[in-house]
Amino acid sequence: MLKHILLLAALLLPGAFANAHEYTKGDLHIAHPWSLELPPNAPNVAAYFVVHNNGTQDDRLLGVDSPISDDAQLHEHITTEAGLMKMRQVQNVAVPAGRDLTFAPSAWHVMLMQPKDRSLLSDGQRFPMTLHFEKAGDITVNVVVQKQPLTQDPHQAHTH
Repeated sequence: MLKHILLLAALLLPGAFANAHEYTKGDLHIAHPWSLELPPNAPNVAAYFVVHNNGTQDDRLLGVDSPISDDAQLHEHITTEAGLMKMRQVQNVAVPAGRDLTFAPSAWHVMLMQPKDRSLLSDGQRFPMTLHFEKAGDITVNVVVQKQPLTQDPHQAHTH
């Protein structure tokens, strides 16, 4: 019986980790970094993730880099006085203690300008991206490229 249970666990365990790509360093936990598949005529691509700050001190995301682009930028969406949605680059982003910071479409996001190897930006591919935090230091993640945006990710629903 124990042999059957161990065999079943061995068969199921890889599947449990296939979708879970999460990263923890110190008090910060990065959940499911992802990007949409790059359309043929798009010059840039965005990356998204959720940062859970489980600590008692604020941290700050100072920047991002990736080998697929010489220019990775932190961006936010804002609404102008005329009521238009606009994207703008920011130098850093606060990560409040005990809170989540969500990078998602129409919100905070990473823009990877003029990607070097577009083949890495097709459905199912992964590419590395390093997040540079003021206190936690560098956290390198693998961004999963998807055809469709995520529907409700259980990590995005996570609150403290």
